[in-house]
Amino acid sequence: MTASQRAFVSSFTNVSLNNVANTKFSNKTTNRKPEQGRWRMESDGVRPNRIAVIGAGWAGLGAAHHLAQQENTEVTLIDAAPSVGGLVAGWKTKKGQDVEVGIHGMWRPYFNLFHLVKRELGLDPFTDWTRSSQRSPKGKVVESPIFNDMPRLPSPMGTFVYTKFLDLPLVDRLSALPLLEAVILWDNSDEAWRKFDKMTAKELFKQYGCSERVYKEAFEPMLLVGLFAPGEQCSAAGALGMLYFFILAHQADFDVVWPRGTVGTKIFAPLVDRIMSYGGKVRTATRLQDVVIEDNKVKSIVTTSGTGLEESLDVDALIFSVGISGLQGILRNSKTLASREEFRNTNNLSSIDVMAVRLYFDRKIRIEFDSNACFGFDEMTGWTYFNLNAIHDEFNDADKTVIEADFYHSNQLMPMDDGEIAEEVRRRLCIAESTFKGAVVEDYVVVRVPRGVTHFRPGSYQDFMDTTTSIENVFMSGDWYVQAPTCCCYRATRIADTYHFASCLAAFLFNLMRCTKQDKDFAWQLQSGESPCYRV
Repeated sequence: MTASQRAFVSSFTNVSLNNVANTKFSNKTTNRKPEQGRWRMESDGVRPNRIAVIGAGWAGLGAAHHLAQQENTEVTLIDAAPSVGGLVAGWKTKKGQDVEVGIHGMWRPYFNLFHLVKRELGLDPFTDWTRSSQRSPKGKVVESPIFNDMPRLPSPMGTFVYTKFLDLPLVDRLSALPLLEAVILWDNSDEAWRKFDKMTAKELFKQYGCSERVYKEAFEPMLLVGLFAPGEQCSAAGALGMLYFFILAHQADFDVVWPRGTVGTKIFAPLVDRIMSYGGKVRTATRLQDVVIEDNKVKSIVTTSGTGLEESLDVDALIFSVGISGLQGILRNSKTLASREEFRNTNNLSSIDVMAVRLYFDRKIRIEFDSNACFGFDEMTGWTYFNLNAIHDEFNDADKTVIEADFYHSNQLMPMDDGEIAEEVRRRLCIAESTFKGAVVEDYVVVRVPRGVTHFRPGSYQDFMDTTTSIENVFMSGDWYVQAPTCCCYRATRIADTYHFASCLAAFLFNLMRCTKQDKDFAWQLQSGESPCYRV
């Protein structure tokens, strides 16, 4: 373990929880079967540790699932939405159609997610590895293979050689080579983030001599669908983290699979069932109103249900697994949290609008690639479209085409009415892929999510929160918190993975009073990402 990792964990040594002096946490998590209700306490008369997790997206569900398996632990997962899942929660329309906000790819390095879904839950919800394309008003401009099927080349040569650019001249692609220096030297440290965060991504590419064309046709499209904003609105630090993942990752890491239905149905519903089978409690349509602090520890939280019922819940630890806009909403109600500078500073952060559009056509359309990223249709918005007949089981045998189009940084589209949006998407599809011409949209569903995803804008890093807080028993888990030794970056923010709560969980386990050496070793493994629970 590096010195920075030791420093990170040692920073938690003052955390202690009341009434758990005799509690021992088990390091057996993945091989145990749920009993009736929660795990039996090791000794009679010792009450369980009460942990509340706020936010039921990927991070919150992952944290609740792991913690619910620990002995002497009572976990309550709370979310303001009517169903779990955060941004990826799916639901049915009035016509009974399954919809969700975005189609979510799972890349080959998502070890923790695959372990959770396949080994722990026993599910097989994913497609095979798929090929993809990039499209512009010129049509198809890039083809990406299944990289694992190609002869292995040293990084980053595989991504560079096997990606087929149909319109970008070699001289422009070569102009990006000097950028490799910055990507290779990028160590994702606090110092690196502070150095590059106040610079825009566009300035970074210009500084390293990238041609205007390679920026416009290669890098900015990646920013639009990866960091959800154009280069002049993206932090150079965030861009370097993303480029590290895409360029220097192992060749096969760029391969992707897709859930064969909504994430809510295929993954989240079984995961919630498993959490509840361990004795965990799940409360939806419930908002956190405030916290009660004594001796710099949260003693209880105050929640309000959808019916307006106010309730107080005693807790020994509190984990926030919410996005930026979610935390900002909590701060509007909680004067206690808003009195803390670290929480209050998050009001300087911003989020990005996203939109999902599902089109039901009147015929079967031949679509070359199942997943497609698009750029150049307007300056500020990135979008993708997917052939759901090939991806979702529900539409495999349908005789008419169903398309999902997802828009990021969709500010200018949000005010349009649904019919106008559906027509705009149909128009763009006809330009991107000519086989859509002549097809008629019979039905459509439009889902808008204002301020739905994190905006890694220049200068935002200084206001990101750490996984630990000034309140001894309050932790942060999710896609925009600074995680040592790897700070907030593309690798941490875009992976729909359970890793981003591991450091929070490790700190919690490591600092319980009277932990056994076995428990401490387990906590160190979690902190370093070496635990078998977090590897395939």
